Amino acid sequence: MAPRAPPRRRPGPAAGSGAGSVRVLLALAALYGALSLLAYRVIYMRHVAPLGDDAPPGDFSEGRVLRHLHRLSVDIPGRQEGSPGLEAAAQYIKGELEGLAARAGPEYRIEVEETLVSGSFSMMFLRHRVTLGYRNHKNIVMRISSNVSEDDDPSLLVNGHFDSPLGSPGAADCGSCVASMLELSRLIIDSGWVPSRPVIFLFNGAEELFLLGSHGFIKTHTWNSTISAFINIEASGSGGTDLVCQSGPGSWPSRVYAQTAKYPMANSVAQDMFGIIPGDTDYRIFAEDITNIPGLDIIFVLGGYFYHTSYDTLENLLPGSIQARGENLFHLVKAFTNSMLSKENEISNKGAKDGIEDSRPVFFDYLTWFMVFYSRDVSLILHSLPIAIFFLVPLFLKFPNITLMSWSVTLLDLIRGMLLHAFGVILAIFIPAGAAALRLLFTKNAMNWFAHPFLAFFMFVPASLIGLLLPRIAWGLSEQTHFWGAFGLYSVITMAYVLAGLSGGFLTFFISISMLLGHLISIIIKRKWNQRSPKSLVAYVVPMIPCLLYCLYYGGFLIQFLIEKMGMMGSLPKPYGYFVPDIIVGAALGLVVGWCFGPLAPVASRWLSKTSILQGLLQVTVVALAISSQLFPYSTGAPKRVVLQHTYVTDANDIVDSNYGFSVVDANSLEFLFNNAPEAAKWLKDNSELSFEEKYHSDRSSWVALYPVPFLFSGSLKFQAQTDEIRKHYHKFPQLLVQKTWSNNGHRRVHLNLSLGSLSEIWTAVLNVTGPLSNWSFADNMLPAPQPVSGGPPSYICRLSGKSDVDWSFWLEANSSESLRIDVAVLDQYLVDSTKSLKSLFPSWADLTAFTTFFSTYYL
Repeated sequence: MAPRAPPRRRPGPAAGSGAGSVRVLLALAALYGALSLLAYRVIYMRHVAPLGDDAPPGDFSEGRVLRHLHRLSVDIPGRQEGSPGLEAAAQYIKGELEGLAARAGPEYRIEVEETLVSGSFSMMFLRHRVTLGYRNHKNIVMRISSNVSEDDDPSLLVNGHFDSPLGSPGAADCGSCVASMLELSRLIIDSGWVPSRPVIFLFNGAEELFLLGSHGFIKTHTWNSTISAFINIEASGSGGTDLVCQSGPGSWPSRVYAQTAKYPMANSVAQDMFGIIPGDTDYRIFAEDITNIPGLDIIFVLGGYFYHTSYDTLENLLPGSIQARGENLFHLVKAFTNSMLSKENEISNKGAKDGIEDSRPVFFDYLTWFMVFYSRDVSLILHSLPIAIFFLVPLFLKFPNITLMSWSVTLLDLIRGMLLHAFGVILAIFIPAGAAALRLLFTKNAMNWFAHPFLAFFMFVPASLIGLLLPRIAWGLSEQTHFWGAFGLYSVITMAYVLAGLSGGFLTFFISISMLLGHLISIIIKRKWNQRSPKSLVAYVVPMIPCLLYCLYYGGFLIQFLIEKMGMMGSLPKPYGYFVPDIIVGAALGLVVGWCFGPLAPVASRWLSKTSILQGLLQVTVVALAISSQLFPYSTGAPKRVVLQHTYVTDANDIVDSNYGFSVVDANSLEFLFNNAPEAAKWLKDNSELSFEEKYHSDRSSWVALYPVPFLFSGSLKFQAQTDEIRKHYHKFPQLLVQKTWSNNGHRRVHLNLSLGSLSEIWTAVLNVTGPLSNWSFADNMLPAPQPVSGGPPSYICRLSGKSDVDWSFWLEANSSESLRIDVAVLDQYLVDSTKSLKSLFPSWADLTAFTTFFSTYYL
C-alpha cells in the first residue's frame, strides 16, 4: 500500500493578494481608530470625574471652583483694566481670603494684603521692543504659613491673574486660575495641612497688559526676596490637558512635578517650542527677565477657539480639567514646600539664582498615567544607543562571515534604506501640503477644517500615507533594508536632538526602541508562522502598541492645538498668506503620520504598497477635499476673530476725523467677512462706505493703540464714521501739554503732561515718539532700540496703563533741534451707540473685539 501524501495546508491570502491587503488595511485602521479614541478621551480629561460643590472639605472640588467662577465671570460683567469689574473682582477675592483667615485654626499664620504696584520697564514681545509704564495696578496677596514661621522664611509662590483681556469674560483666562487658587487656599486650611514653608498666593491684576502685576510684585513687594520657587498657572484655552509648558531654571521643578503630580501632563519638548507661539506668561518675569527663580508654567492649552474671545465663558470650560488641575496643584504645593529647601536642593536653588542653569532634563507623561523623567546626562547615553545599534546591525546581519567589506556594503544598503524612508516621510509631509494648496485654487475659503477638525484628518492622513508608501513601490526595497533604514532614520533624528541640546528626542527614541522590540518578537514568531502571513505583522505590531498609543496621544494633541491656534496666528499678506494655514496644517499632519505610522511602514508595506491601496487612499483624499470645500470654516464653537476700532482723531478738544478700522487675524480676509456678514455690510454701505479698494486700506500705524499686536494684521480696512456722537458721553479728550523745556548745547529736555480728559474706561495709552530722541524718563531712563512701525521711520513706543483720573508726567530728551513727533493713541472700552449697532449686526460665528481709540499728533 502506497503511503498517503500529507494533507496540503490551505494557503491564506498572499501578501500580494488584493483581499489580504484590504484586510490588513482595515485591521490597521480599526487599531488606529481604537487607540485614537482612547487618546482623545485622555487629552480631553474624560477620565477625570469632577467633584461637586458638596464634596468633602478635605478634597479639591471643581464644583466649588465653578461657584467662584460664576461670581467672577457672570455676576461681574468684565474684569478688564479700566472697567469697574476689575475692582469688584479684587474685592471679591480679598473678601474670600479674609473669610478663610478669620476661621483658620491657631496653628496657621495667615496674612492678606491689597497692594498697588507701579513701575516701568522694557520687554520684547512678538519680536518687537515695547516699553511699559504703569501705576496703581492692584494685586491681592495672601501668605499661609505655620504659627512659628518667620517673615524671612523661604516661600513658595502660586501665581494667577484675575484681569481679563479686551472683550472677554475671561472664564478660563484666567478666572479658572484664580478660582482654583481660592479653592486651593481653602483646601490647605480645611484639610489641616500646615505648610512646612510659607505659601504665597499672588492674585495679580494686570497680566493682560504685558505681565505688569507680577512685575510690580517681584520688584516692590516686601515678600519678594523670600520667594524660592513658584508655580504659575495660566490658560490659553478652556481646559484639556493642563500642560507644563515651561520649567526651570534647572531640572529641580520638573523633577518634583514628575514625582508628585496625580495627573501628570508635562512634555519637555513644549519648552523647546514655546517661543513659536505669539504669547507670554508671568513665568518670564519670575524665571527669566527679572529674576531666575526655579518654577513651573502650567497652562490650559486646548479649547483655544475661545481664548481671548467673548466665548470664553463658564459653559465652554471642559469638565474634569479644573478637577485634575486642582488635585495636581495640591500635591505640588505639598511637594515643593517639603523639598525645595532640603539640603540636597539648597545648592541647586542657589545655583539657579546665580544664573547657573542645569541642562534641560527630558520628561514626558504617558497619557497622564505616569511620568518618565531622566536627566540630560542620562539622555546623552540613552539617546545614543539607537545610532550605535544601527552601526552594529551589519555585523549581526553578516555573522559569522564578518569582514570590513561586508560590513561596509551592508551599512551602505541600510543607509540607502534610511534615505528612502526619509524620502517617504518628506513625501508624507509635502503631498498633503500640496493637496491643501491645490484645494485653495478651486475654492473660495481657506481653513475649512477650522470648525471641523476631523476633516483635516480625512483630508491629509490618506495623502500622507500615499507619500509614506511610495518609495517601497518605486524602488522595491527589501523588508530588511526598509526596516533598518527606518530604524536608522529615527535614530539619527534622536541623535540630532541630543547634539542640538533640545529635549524632544524622547519621541524618536521611544519609536526606535519599540521598533527593535517588535522586530525581535516578530523574528521569534516567524519561526512558527509563514513569513508572508498577516500574523507576522501582528507579531510586530502588538509589542509596539504602547508606542503607537503615545504617538497618537502626542500627535493628536499637537494637531488639535495647532488647528485651534491657526485662528489667531496672524493674517499674512496676499496672495501667498492665504495658503499658509492650510499648508502648515497639512504638513504638520504629514509629520505626525511620519511618526505614528512610519514605524509600521517597513513591515506593513508588504501588504499596503499596492497600486490598488494607493488608489483607494487617493480617492478618500479627493472626496474629503471636496466635502471640506463645501463646509463653512467657522461656527460659534470655532469663531473668527475680528477687530473693530472706532478711531477719533483729535486736536486739543476738537474732533478732526472719525473712522472705523477693521482687521482679522487669520487667512480669510475682510472681503470674506463682509461677503458672509450681509447685514453689517449693508449698514456700512448705508451709513459710511464699504469698499476693498486700495485707498481704504490702513497700515499698522493706524493700530498703534494695540502695539505690538498689529504686526499680526494685514489687509486692514478703514471707513468713515460719525464724529459728534462721542460728545454725548465724553466732554474732554486726551491732550499732551508742554510743561517746560530745558536746552543746553543742542540738547533739549521737554517736560510733558498727558491728560486723559474725561475718559473713564481706559485700557492703555500709547506714545509713539519719532525723531532724534536720546533719552526719556521711562524704564529707569533707559532708551531701547527704535522699532519700525508701518507708515513711518523707526520710533520709540511706550504703553502707559493705570488709573486715568491722574495725569501722566514725563520728560523726553532730544540731541538736536530737529522736531520730535509724538503720536498719542488712547484705547478706551466705551462704544458709542452707532458702533454698538454695527457690532451687533455681525453673525455669531464672528467674534468682534471692539474699542474706541483717541488719536492725536504733536510736534515738539
